[in-house]
Amino acid sequence: MARGFAALLRAEHFDQTVELFAPPLRAAVSSEALRLAWAAEAAGHGGIQAVQEPEIETGEADPVRVRIAITCADGSFTVVTSVGDDGLLHGLRLDPHDGAVWQPPHYTQQDRFTEREVLLGTGPLAVPGTLTLPDGPGPWPAAVLLAGGGPFDRDETSGPNKPLKDLAWGLASRQVATLRFDKPTFAHPDRVPSDFTMADEYLPPALAAVQLLRQHPEVDPDRIHLLGHSMGGKVAPRIAAADPSIAGLVLLAADAQPMHDAAVRVARHLAALAPGPSADQAVASLARKAELVAGPELTPDTPPELLPLGLSAAYWLDLRAYDPPTTAAALARPMLILQGGRDYQVTVTDDLALWRRALAHRPGVRIRIHQDLNHLFFPGSGDPTPADYAKPGHVALAVVDEIVTWLALP
Repeated sequence: MARGFAALLRAEHFDQTVELFAPPLRAAVSSEALRLAWAAEAAGHGGIQAVQEPEIETGEADPVRVRIAITCADGSFTVVTSVGDDGLLHGLRLDPHDGAVWQPPHYTQQDRFTEREVLLGTGPLAVPGTLTLPDGPGPWPAAVLLAGGGPFDRDETSGPNKPLKDLAWGLASRQVATLRFDKPTFAHPDRVPSDFTMADEYLPPALAAVQLLRQHPEVDPDRIHLLGHSMGGKVAPRIAAADPSIAGLVLLAADAQPMHDAAVRVARHLAALAPGPSADQAVASLARKAELVAGPELTPDTPPELLPLGLSAAYWLDLRAYDPPTTAAALARPMLILQGGRDYQVTVTDDLALWRRALAHRPGVRIRIHQDLNHLFFPGSGDPTPADYAKPGHVALAVVDEIVTWLALP
């Protein structure tokens, strides 16, 4: 199986590659997404020269971990996947740093906080989370951390990076409690129904997290906020509309442009980094699917394989009915909106402009651009690329401090 997978990668037969995926992986990674990610890694490393023989990690784990080294003109990267007893692939990661692991940011002080595991919700889709509490009696201000789109864990792990863990530890070192959780699509990929929506994956655990914090004696029940990154920021106004007790919102790189349009825009950006027939094919396919989402032909019965990113028709219909800036404008809560100037996924022009327009009349809204930060709020310079996002890094200290200062406002 591993050799067959490597051969398909070598030939760039991505439509056939996804047929090897187990159902949860196939739902999370479309052929277009894999094609564009492959093209972006190739561009970031000077072009692919060879796909090496797969290496199987020793041990008797199920699924069995597989690493495939990709040699490029300027460096290399590794494809990490695993093969289960069902003969299918489970999990997929393009690792440009070959196993680099997260290290705590320099600005954290681990002797100033403690963490404990919690369970949010009931039933088959209850999710585990981590409550991070500053030492001392409190009561402390608190934030529920919301990861971006996709089956993310509570830390929003991406390669060697864990931006939500950066924020949790950075804020707790400065006397702010946090609660972060695994998304249902990460914790229970085999239990998620086919008609799952953005509301389904965020609202139940987020509202349960707010309720848990309100009942904790070391948390100030009147100062519980939502802090969402990317899609987590997009959905935060919807969560706040469902719970009037939420004190305010912190939105980090929150997308506002319709997601089907944004997906095509990002795909074109990535294709420009690695031009060629394969990239052009991926963009054209994604654009056709985005047109279907935007048009009247989209119905609950439209098959997901005809839609962008392999998401269900129910997911797209739910997104299409939700306008994040308009929902935010109707909330009488303070908001802090931060944006990275080097972000090509959520941008100043395409997304932040929509937040500015909707919230221009609202008092208590602070909007700030950090020009040198990318989508993960990591510092850098020059034009951002996917390889730039995958480098080991941490959320900038300036962002952590700005959030703490804003939370301290009356």
